[in-house]
Amino acid sequence: MPHIPSITQSDSDEEPQLVSSPYPSEPNSISVIIPCFNAEKWVAQAIESCLNQTVGNVEIIVVDDGSTDGSRKVLEGYSDRIQTIYQVNQGACVARNVGYLRSHGEFVQFLDADDYLLPQKLELQRDCLASTAADVVYGDWRHQVDTIDGRQWMEPEVVSGKQDDVLFSLIRGWWISPAALLWRRSIIDEIGGWDNSLPGAQDRDFFTRVALKTQKIVYQPGCHSIYRRHGNETISTSKPERLFRALLRVVEKTHQLLQAGNRLTAGYRYALSRAYFYCARNLFKYDAKLAADLLKLCYELNPEFKPEETTGYNLLFNTLGFDRAERLAGLKRNVAKLVNAVMSPRTESRLQETA
Repeated sequence: MPHIPSITQSDSDEEPQLVSSPYPSEPNSISVIIPCFNAEKWVAQAIESCLNQTVGNVEIIVVDDGSTDGSRKVLEGYSDRIQTIYQVNQGACVARNVGYLRSHGEFVQFLDADDYLLPQKLELQRDCLASTAADVVYGDWRHQVDTIDGRQWMEPEVVSGKQDDVLFSLIRGWWISPAALLWRRSIIDEIGGWDNSLPGAQDRDFFTRVALKTQKIVYQPGCHSIYRRHGNETISTSKPERLFRALLRVVEKTHQLLQAGNRLTAGYRYALSRAYFYCARNLFKYDAKLAADLLKLCYELNPEFKPEETTGYNLLFNTLGFDRAERLAGLKRNVAKLVNAVMSPRTESRLQETA
């Protein structure tokens, strides 16, 4: 068995506070939990998308997590149609858990305040869970891009596809918009809700812990969920180190749970080695020693480990080693950013001239 080092630390010394619902579920009903923090521009569309579902018996709970913009005024306009909880800012996971503890639905939709659902989403996925007795159903989704200058467009649908082993896929890096999922209440109780201690990669952690508990996860083709992206900025670009350290914690947790359950098969060893290497590459510029330790762990898990990156990177890795390969790759990325920064204004100017 490979040793799992204590590589990461939580921002808090407290143990994660996980939850279990005190309420019995109401058969065939759906609860939608919407955490909201400074989402004045978007939360009305999220709420309206739930009110306009083709299925009835939908409970909508919005947890305002200490917003300082006009979110409260927007929510007050729906006071006769939704439940609203106001709390001091504690993070999205706490808000989701608080909303969940107030809910009663047999099926649960977690929806971020800047995302929204298409009208048939809840009905189709509820019926799928009811007919298959699955614990989770997931579908396809698409990005809506909103830029700071007011432009907006839809990107092509992201086809999630049927995963033969959802847990393997999640460890390996597969991801799905949280809006595209619907959960059976009992599985949320079984895993204890969202991990309040994670500053990032929260949805990946949640789905991974579910996949560790159950194989009753089904794919229903069709795009009924919209995941909003605000221009080119995401948490991975605005706070990359925090995100990748949180992702590393999720990988470590998964590793530990698989090992404790005597489930560390060759396939999962391979997937974990890829996940650790992904973290190593993305954390190298912040902590080269940590990255080197993670690479050693890749080889412990998979003695035949080799990078599966671009042909150029693989050649650098095999000839110069990890440290030099990363330094050269970082130099290449910095040059590319510089060129892009220089060329972008020229491109914009030319576009304006031809408009």
